[in-house]
Amino acid sequence: MSLIRNPKSEIRNRIIYPVILAVPEKDRQLSGREKVAGLSRHARRALEISAQKSGIALIDLQKDEKGAPLPVNGNYWSLTHKPQYVGGVVAAGRIGIDIEKIRSCSEALFKKTADDSEWSLADTDRFTLFFRYWTSKECVLKAAGIGIRDLSKCRIVKVVEDNNLVVNYDGKLWQVEHTFFDGHIASIVKNGCEIQWTIMMNS
Repeated sequence: MSLIRNPKSEIRNRIIYPVILAVPEKDRQLSGREKVAGLSRHARRALEISAQKSGIALIDLQKDEKGAPLPVNGNYWSLTHKPQYVGGVVAAGRIGIDIEKIRSCSEALFKKTADDSEWSLADTDRFTLFFRYWTSKECVLKAAGIGIRDLSKCRIVKVVEDNNLVVNYDGKLWQVEHTFFDGHIASIVKNGCEIQWTIMMNS
C-alpha cells in the first residue's frame, strides 16, 4: 500500500495544495484519546483532499520509529492538528505544515524560539511574529524529518514579506509561506513551489 502518483500530476508538481479544515464543534468538545483520535481523523481527511488536488491516489501512510512520515514513491506528506483546525498536505518534495492559534506567550518562550538578531528582522505585532517564527521552524523540522529538539538550530535569516520568510537549518535555506485565518496562522515549506491554500471553515 502506498501513495501512487497519477501521470497527470507530473505537470502540476510545482504546485502544492495544503488543506485546512475546521474541526466540527462536537469534536472540539471531546477529551483525552477520543479527542486525539478525532483530530487525527480530520487531519487525514485534509490530507486526502490535498492528495486529490495534487492528482495523487492516497492508499496508505506509514511513519518511522520516531513517528516521522515516510515518503512513498517519491511523495511526501505532513499533518498538523490543533483544537479548532487541522491541516494536511502531500507534495513531490520534502514538506512540512504547522498551524497555531495566535495568542500571548511568555518572554521565556520568545527567548527559546529565536535570538535578538532574528527578532530584529521585522517590526510588527510581536505575537504574530512569534507564531510566524514558531510555525516556520516547526514546519521546516517536519520537512527535515526531525523533531522539535532541533528548534534552536533553525534560524530565521530573512523576512521577505508579511507571508514569506527564509529559515536556515542544517546548512540549507528553506522557504516558508504563511496564511492567516480566524485568529490562526498556518505555515508550509514551499521551496520554489506555488502554494494554493484551501481553507474549509466548516468541515
